[in-house]
Amino acid sequence: MYEGAIQDLVDELGRLPGVGPKSAQRIAFHILAADPGDVRRLADALTEVKLRVQFCEICGNVAQEPQCRICRDPRRSLTTICVVEEAKDVVAIERTREFRGRYHVLGGAINPIGGVGPDDLRIAQLMTRLADATVTEVILATDPNVEGEATATYLARLLVPMGLTVSRLASGLPVGGDLEYADEVTLGRAFEGRRRLSA
Repeated sequence: MYEGAIQDLVDELGRLPGVGPKSAQRIAFHILAADPGDVRRLADALTEVKLRVQFCEICGNVAQEPQCRICRDPRRSLTTICVVEEAKDVVAIERTREFRGRYHVLGGAINPIGGVGPDDLRIAQLMTRLADATVTEVILATDPNVEGEATATYLARLLVPMGLTVSRLASGLPVGGDLEYADEVTLGRAFEGRRRLSA
């Protein structure tokens, strides 16, 4: 629709996840109208992240050194690993301040339709980490969707025979939600994961 550089920018922005054509156009025109210093800082940040950020050699989380800050932290428990799909999931769990173990980032989830199988994920690296018997519990924190469930089921079949405690994050109703708007699967999970209350 536009010529040259502006259309190239709209096209590139439109390739980003969650950015549709309208949003790409809006962002492109925001950049066009922005102060040149702001645009330079954005360009520098993009270049810098590609140059300096890598994946942790132990867990697969994003890091600026060979190991991420969580794997380098001696206060973190070595006996528990929380398995997540993506590095952004680590941030979500860390915000809760409930988990004090280590992580393992798979780099996705099993998705046969999308051409992602177990060999495309960091499952072999997980099995290597578990080989020395230091880890006693693995928490499967994959997304509560079809791909996440398939991945959790696959991992559970591998891990349970190893004598590890394998658990799955509970899923159910969100705080502040209404029962009438909950889908059947979510409501079913809420019933499965119900807990006893004491006075």
